[in-house]
Formats: sequence, structure tokens, C-alpha cells
Amino acid sequence: VTVEQFIEVLDDYIRWYNEKRIKISLGALSPTEYRVSLGLAA
Repeated sequence: VTVEQFIEVLDDYIRWYNEKRIKISLGALSPTEYRVSLGLAA
């Protein structure tokens, strides 16, 4: 694995973690969906 490949995989994981994963504590929404539901994000 090259450094570039590692960075790409890490970026993909961070994007998934911040935008896609479902959190029960957020009402089974992703963090992005939760922010949108509060009117904090477009």
C-alpha cells in the first residue's frame, strides 16, 4: 500500500464516518441528515 492509497482510503472512511453512518443517538440519522433536520446544513 502506498501513502497515496492509504490517504485515499482514510479520506473515504472519514467521509463515511462524518456523512453516512447511522447514529441511534441522533434518531437513527446520519450526522449530515441530523444537521439538515435541524436546519443547520443545506
